[in-house]
Amino acid sequence: MVKHLTKHGNSLALVIDKPVLDLLNINADTPLAITTDGQSLIISPDRDEKRQKAFKKALEKVNQRYAPAFKELAK
Repeated sequence: MVKHLTKHGNSLALVIDKPVLDLLNINADTPLAITTDGQSLIISPDRDEKRQKAFKKALEKVNQRYAPAFKELAK
């Protein structure tokens, strides 16, 4: 996908299509982290660290509890 910047006052804006926003679960209130590797611009949702830890803990619990079922489903 190739996009062009749009003039927005004295700044430039990047318009992100709704399907991409939906895929990443981003809306107008989602804080975004903007970084660069020196050649590329990297924009990603700035997810709450506390929420990420809680999710990982829940995922580990589910994996421990249902590991045999997951293995059977993978066959």
